[in-house]
Amino acid sequence: MEKATKIANVLSKYLPEGTEDYVTSLFLSYPVSFKIVRPRKTKQGDFRTPLPGSKPQITINGNLNVFAFLITTIHEFAHLKTWMEYNNRVKPHGAEWKNNFIRLMHPVIQLAILPRDIEQALLNSFMNMKASSCTDIQLQRVLKKYDVFSSGEILLEKLPKYATFALDTKVFMKGELRRTRFLCTEVGTGKQYLIYKLATVEHITE
Repeated sequence: MEKATKIANVLSKYLPEGTEDYVTSLFLSYPVSFKIVRPRKTKQGDFRTPLPGSKPQITINGNLNVFAFLITTIHEFAHLKTWMEYNNRVKPHGAEWKNNFIRLMHPVIQLAILPRDIEQALLNSFMNMKASSCTDIQLQRVLKKYDVFSSGEILLEKLPKYATFALDTKVFMKGELRRTRFLCTEVGTGKQYLIYKLATVEHITE
């Protein structure tokens, strides 16, 4: 009980109120090393299979809003559950993972704690599961509504074409949309980069 309380107390800083006990139960049900880490631009969470003598590892970005943190954590636990059941015999985001993700998310939806728009986006994603919550544009867009933006920050897709913006200490000009990413040109070097349309950037005004 003491261990569960400690885990729940730590998680309460990152999760929606009322979901701590359920996520804590996942920690106690599976052997896993769990780390909250500094933000990464290319991923929100990660699952790694164990080296000999160690536990599987899950890492989650510590800057996610509480709903994104919850969904990403369950996403990675679905990877852990799938690996424990099938080892490396199935695709990382195949039917087995999709089924486990839905099963692990179901108790959260039953709690009726999620905002209605997030719950609906999740249910829609269950009908047409993408490889990850990050690649489900509609779900990710809804989750982004709950981010806290600093002054000057904005989603890249909301900027007009040819607007200039800063990202990772570099300055870019926004170009054409290529599926889920904009082709952007780095100001000064002319190099082109594909940047996710829901990336949080700093708008540079004249």
